[in-house]
Amino acid sequence: MKNNVIMLVEDNPDDEALTVRALKKNKVVNEVVVARDGVEALEYLFSEGRYAGRDIKNSPQVVLLDLKLPKLDGLGVLRRLRADARTKLLPVVILTSSNEEQDRISGYDLGANSYVRKPVDFDQFVAAAAQLGLYWLVLNEAPPRRG
Repeated sequence: MKNNVIMLVEDNPDDEALTVRALKKNKVVNEVVVARDGVEALEYLFSEGRYAGRDIKNSPQVVLLDLKLPKLDGLGVLRRLRADARTKLLPVVILTSSNEEQDRISGYDLGANSYVRKPVDFDQFVAAAAQLGLYWLVLNEAPPRRG
């Protein structure tokens, strides 16, 4: 069974609402699971803490990961995902407002599949979400699940 969940790791409520709205506007009907900090994201992905007992085989199809997060930043989350055989191949798109070249280099160095800067204009953001949805949820063939 193909899992159609998108995980959004985003601490800014406005950016969270904007992302969910942009996905819906583009008729991306996948369930969006939101984690508001890096620790919560890892608890969900590894079925720990408040998500203990969740079936880890039911992983998101793609993770949209902000870099500037409380508790554990996005690069820390990515580092942990790539270090574990169960999530090593999980598609991760860094979706951030950061324009720091070092963030981009570090993200790719740690195994991000893509790095997308958040446009500040809503119409541009809607267009970007459409492209993300089309590529990662329709066109991309994900690796087989491990678990």
